Amino acid sequence: MFIHIGNDSIIQSDDIISIIDRNVAMSSSIMEEMLVNTGIKQHVFNAADDVKSVVITEDDIYCSSLSVATLKKRSGMTLSTSTLEDFSNELEE
Repeated sequence: MFIHIGNDSIIQSDDIISIIDRNVAMSSSIMEEMLVNTGIKQHVFNAADDVKSVVITEDDIYCSSLSVATLKKRSGMTLSTSTLEDFSNELEE
């Protein structure tokens, strides 16, 4: 499944490790240390002034203009779509 995370970015939901509120991510010295030590800081995408959340994958970090709640809802909509597809298959039988 794919999730649109804003800023013209779409990523696979299986690749997501964490979605963190921007204020939490930027106020954490541990987060800054992780970025520096892993070298992942060179793989930050969509950094802008309107960042509301940070999406962390194994290889990259994406700054999203969408809130954590919105991204959570979008991932929930993906699950609903899968359920509807399964239900429609049962109707055909």
